[in-house]
Amino acid sequence: MPNLFDPVTIGAIQAPNRILMAPLTRGRADRDAVPTPIMAQYYAQRASAGLIISEATGISREGLGWPFAPGLWSDAQVAAWQPVTKAVHEAGGRIVAQLWHMGRQVHSSVTGGQPVSSSATATAGQAHTYEGKKDFETARPLELNEIPRLLDDYELATRNALAAGFDGVQIHAANGYLIDEFLRDGANHREDAYGGSPENRIRLLREVAERVISVAGADRVSVRLSPNGDSQGVDDSDPASVFVPAAKALSDLGIAFLELREPGPDGTFGKTDVPKLSPEIRKVFTGVLVLNSDYTTADEAQAKLDEGVADAISFGRTFLANPDLPERLRTGAPLNQDDMKTWYSQGPEGYIDYPALETVDA
Repeated sequence: MPNLFDPVTIGAIQAPNRILMAPLTRGRADRDAVPTPIMAQYYAQRASAGLIISEATGISREGLGWPFAPGLWSDAQVAAWQPVTKAVHEAGGRIVAQLWHMGRQVHSSVTGGQPVSSSATATAGQAHTYEGKKDFETARPLELNEIPRLLDDYELATRNALAAGFDGVQIHAANGYLIDEFLRDGANHREDAYGGSPENRIRLLREVAERVISVAGADRVSVRLSPNGDSQGVDDSDPASVFVPAAKALSDLGIAFLELREPGPDGTFGKTDVPKLSPEIRKVFTGVLVLNSDYTTADEAQAKLDEGVADAISFGRTFLANPDLPERLRTGAPLNQDDMKTWYSQGPEGYIDYPALETVDA
């Protein structure tokens, strides 16, 4: 079985190790979703990852409701991402852009319009906005004649990601956001070609993937799924019936890798103790399979590689506080503890000031 520190070919990308940086929303862009210069230093510090998956990045204003999150729909955003990808490459790293449409999780005070989803549903709780927490709003169902426009948004974001210097893209289809809201019957109550049967609910994911592949090539495209239990109020009555065939459809399209977010009972963005589907998905997905959620040690990550379930592991919050995480895992060095208060704040604190080993030892 491969070692966590062995190289791996991920489509068109040659990764020097199997420790990926998971997408981490950090809120350091400006109000126009334009990346700021500080983001180049942040990502370059973490370039020793086998591959960096960028923070979730909006494909459109409609789909981006998180305050100070970045986008990829404007020329200004493309220009501001270019120094970020250049800094990562100069530091020897590789980085793909995660493409995000938040669906019903956005708030009109941020986007300027009513949220859209598969059906007229609302998330329980409150949304983050520039004006503080506000109750989530009821989404309107995405109309059939709007699907082509949505696919165009994904195509433009993909073209912009490549123009910005990213090595590829990841389609965010997890965590209760738009595509996940189409996949799962707890949120999808449609009676047209995009609702009802698992085949129909998978349709939007497949069409988005096909459109993105038409621009970037399958070997530079990946997808993130969260196939196990509730995620921000989105759930399914029979997850295996939709996520296993979804993985098979993505495998048939030849995507470079599939990332599965599998939280345990105390996981973020949903708590679940339902059986994990990664063993079943492994049987039908022939590309690189990446597992994610709450991995913090080399031993627990290596165990998944030894089982043959995963080809690589993506680390999230552990990477947030440890820019040199691969070296810390390799040497067994202690880990920095992240500070939740600065996860989504602006400025350098809790962002680019976590020390690397040489700083600690100096």
